[in-house]
Amino acid sequence: MKTQNFLAIFCAGCMTVSAWACDTGVGVNADLHGNRFFPADNPWNQAIDTKAIDPNSLTLINQMGSGVSLHPDFGADAYWADSKPFGIPYIVVSGTTPKVPMSFTYSSESDPGSYPFPANAPIEGGPNSKGDRHVLVVDQDHWKLYETWNSYPQLDGSWDAGSGAIFDLSSNALRPAGWTSADAAGLPILPGLVRYDEVYLHKAINHAIRFTVAQTRKAYIAPARHFASSNTSTNLLPMGARLRLKASYDISAFAPPAQVILKALKKYGIIVADNGSNMYISGTADARWDDNVLNTLKQVKNTDFEVVKMGPLTTH
Repeated sequence: MKTQNFLAIFCAGCMTVSAWACDTGVGVNADLHGNRFFPADNPWNQAIDTKAIDPNSLTLINQMGSGVSLHPDFGADAYWADSKPFGIPYIVVSGTTPKVPMSFTYSSESDPGSYPFPANAPIEGGPNSKGDRHVLVVDQDHWKLYETWNSYPQLDGSWDAGSGAIFDLSSNALRPAGWTSADAAGLPILPGLVRYDEVYLHKAINHAIRFTVAQTRKAYIAPARHFASSNTSTNLLPMGARLRLKASYDISAFAPPAQVILKALKKYGIIVADNGSNMYISGTADARWDDNVLNTLKQVKNTDFEVVKMGPLTTH
């Protein structure tokens, strides 16, 4: 155990004192052993099931359209002919993993420095992807999260990326106001993903879930730090807005793994993190998912949700 700069970190469901490190598995889509990213009082970890409803909730929900289905934007990849992963994978590495040079297209809003990206760091959509190409890496010993967007490994071991962000997972510190991250809202990605280990191994999701909508407002709400729209309509959801599945929605007929996700949607809700298809929730690319179970979530509609009362908005 290191001796410098001891921090109190909540790991594996109990309070332990460690020098940065958290007890997790290592490797691609590793079991995080029930650890929660960020302190317990972080917005991602705050229950919102008893919070007031926003006065404009009905309009904000209906703006998406009528009967828009909840859509799990993740699942198994075994049936793809080209083994294309469906979702966003992550990798957990040790603190001894060598850090490599990074270059960013949007360097003014990226965290500089070298990142502990191993050669086998999984890229969203696979190595030939033409999509967002996110890379998510957790340093378990320093309990830090490194995320990049539009990520391309180079022959010399370095990486070129559109943007990059580093998050201290033991802190509630936000990115500078107006900064993006590897996500449009300036939020971390991995803390908002539905992961296999929490659904099937630990049978509980204890955090909010990332999701997208087709149109967002030119505004953001903390903990978001960035908007990606020029539309000022008050009938559009801003980045960082929080929705929850209505308490009255009956989940008893769903399979237990689906119920784990639905319970989280009621207690912790979903956070607007990017522009994309309406009501698409994010999760990991993992061949272990049962797509038949995940597809039952499409029975849930946008009108089964309500918007939690929003705090102060930043519009410039």
